[in-house]
Amino acid sequence: MKGISYSRYGGPEVLEYGEVRDPKVGPDSVLVKVRAAAVNPVDWKCREGHLDGVLDTVFPVIPGWDVSGVVVQPGVAVTEFTVGDEVVGYVREDFLSRGTFAEYVAAPVRTLARKPRNVSFEEAAGLPLAGLTAYQSLVKVLEVKRGETVLVHAAAGGVGSIAVQIAAHLGARVIGTASEHNHDFVRGLGGEPVVYGGGLAERVRGLAPEGVDAAFDTIGGDTLRISANLLAPEGRLVSIADPEVLSYGGRYHFVRPDAADLRKLSELVEQGAVSVHVSETLPLERAADAHRMNQEGRTRGKIVVTVDWEEETDAEP
Repeated sequence: MKGISYSRYGGPEVLEYGEVRDPKVGPDSVLVKVRAAAVNPVDWKCREGHLDGVLDTVFPVIPGWDVSGVVVQPGVAVTEFTVGDEVVGYVREDFLSRGTFAEYVAAPVRTLARKPRNVSFEEAAGLPLAGLTAYQSLVKVLEVKRGETVLVHAAAGGVGSIAVQIAAHLGARVIGTASEHNHDFVRGLGGEPVVYGGGLAERVRGLAPEGVDAAFDTIGGDTLRISANLLAPEGRLVSIADPEVLSYGGRYHFVRPDAADLRKLSELVEQGAVSVHVSETLPLERAADAHRMNQEGRTRGKIVVTVDWEEETDAEP
């Protein structure tokens, strides 16, 4: 099959488009014909070797953990899905090798849910990792409640934009940091935007003089420190970017594949409570460009790569 792979750590130039090994379908997996796969910051961090200390790498690596597509072959023990089911998945294993930037991926059923029926494959591909990160952080870690004030950083980004919507759906007041040109976008998601940069603490205090009940850090460093100082006396803090959060009495969260959580997210999308904004769509062979754009860190919502469906048959590889 055709796909993207890299055989050494490095910049976007190490990504190559060409023939890659066909996936093997285990008893508890399904073969998914990929329609779209989203780019996430963790993809280029893996490509550059930043996760080498925690994840074994088996070269060549097919990158990508997000996917939307169609089941073409269930494993022999699978009862959850059948041929033709449209699915989304956060297909992360405990090592780097078999990703989603290819024509097919063998996905464990624990990583999958049915695709929301009211969105495109491109939009659906942007949901799993970012959506699960936001959902698990807000619902399971911070336990956000109606009437609370929540601070969300990078509120126009892939994770932040979904976090704003989930927090608003939970009945919280949401303050979101974003560049000024993204303020209308954040308002449209249900948040109150504030500008990044010097004076951020004062601007947030102006909106929440008593402090925020919960803060969701997606940046780390100084942003994490500021977030900790903005908490109300019983405020909670979670970071997905900086383990130093533990020293502030907060929690560090690394998103986990969870089929039940992904099903809940899919339901929220179908209810209209959550949407995925796709800023750029590129063909699979331009994955290196997609990585470059994501690494620049100025993306509103998600960048997605697509696999040409029309030129492929529906048969397994």
